[in-house]
Amino acid sequence: MIHEHERVVLKRDIPEEGLRAGDVGVVVHIHRNGMAFEVEFLTLSGDTAAVVTVKKQLVRAVREKEITHAREYAVA
Repeated sequence: MIHEHERVVLKRDIPEEGLRAGDVGVVVHIHRNGMAFEVEFLTLSGDTAAVVTVKKQLVRAVREKEITHAREYAVA
């Protein structure tokens, strides 16, 4: 179960928001008992890159042994 304020990993690209599979965001709101999530994606300097609502199938919980990866953020 994914909870508010937890980090999640995007499973598919969302090109219109400049997001790619593997990007890490934070759940800021849970919709319909976990059927969808409002997720905020931040740059490493702390600026909001995007806030999107995604169905639960598009994100997964962060795994214990994973590391983050940096890339330049650009909206398509």
